[in-house]
Amino acid sequence: MTEFINKTFTGERACFFAKDASFTSCTFTDGESPLKEGENLIVRSSTFGWKYPLWYCKSVLVENCHWLETGRAGVWYSNDLTVKDSLIEGPKNFRRCKGLSLENVSLPNALETLWACEDVSLRNVKAKGDYLAMNAKNMTIEHLELDGNYPFDGAKNVTIRHSVLHSKDSFWNSGNIVLEDCVIEGEYFGWNSINITLINCTVSSLQGFCYMEGLTLKGCKLKGTSLSFEYCKDIDAEILDEVDSIKNPISGRIVAKGCGELILEETKIDPSKTEIILG
Repeated sequence: MTEFINKTFTGERACFFAKDASFTSCTFTDGESPLKEGENLIVRSSTFGWKYPLWYCKSVLVENCHWLETGRAGVWYSNDLTVKDSLIEGPKNFRRCKGLSLENVSLPNALETLWACEDVSLRNVKAKGDYLAMNAKNMTIEHLELDGNYPFDGAKNVTIRHSVLHSKDSFWNSGNIVLEDCVIEGEYFGWNSINITLINCTVSSLQGFCYMEGLTLKGCKLKGTSLSFEYCKDIDAEILDEVDSIKNPISGRIVAKGCGELILEETKIDPSKTEIILG
């Protein structure tokens, strides 16, 4: 493997088509796409200072690196890529990648990041920014801290554990989602989604769980959740506390400690199709 140590690379495509190479304590700056089409690369303790550093790459390990804000749209169309212990300040990172792993990564400007990626693993990731993981597939996530609206829109086959999401409009148009031991705070959770399961979660969401199909809640708390379950069908909900309000569910079963306001309008739904047990 060719080794580059303490080097500065400038100019467009500075290391274009690099193969079987390692870069340690290097700087990539003043030029787009420095490692485009790279394969079997190791990048450690280095800085990406310009746009598109890792496009169309294969088999890449990145450790203890820093993407500056100017290193935006850093990784697109790349496969089998691992990023560890790194700070990524550039937005719009990770698009249409397959086989992606992020561990101990901070994304303070995660706007429009992780779009249309497949086979993704996130562990100990902090992200701030809207539209995270739009249309992503096959994700396994643990210990995610997210502050950003509209995440996981259109996502499929996602499992999230031990995470905190401060997110309005999360999981819209999504399918086959499992959230376990998570905290979700934000209006309009899950609209237009199919097969969503929450286990031991705490949710606070104005008009959450509406227009959904195949919704399962096991041992969840919904304090601060109001006007919930509107036009939601095939509900199986075990709620450990009181729901602020429930409005016009279409079908299923809801068990809760209580409900501040129960709205069942016979002109809009058939109340007999939803079993509601309170107390």
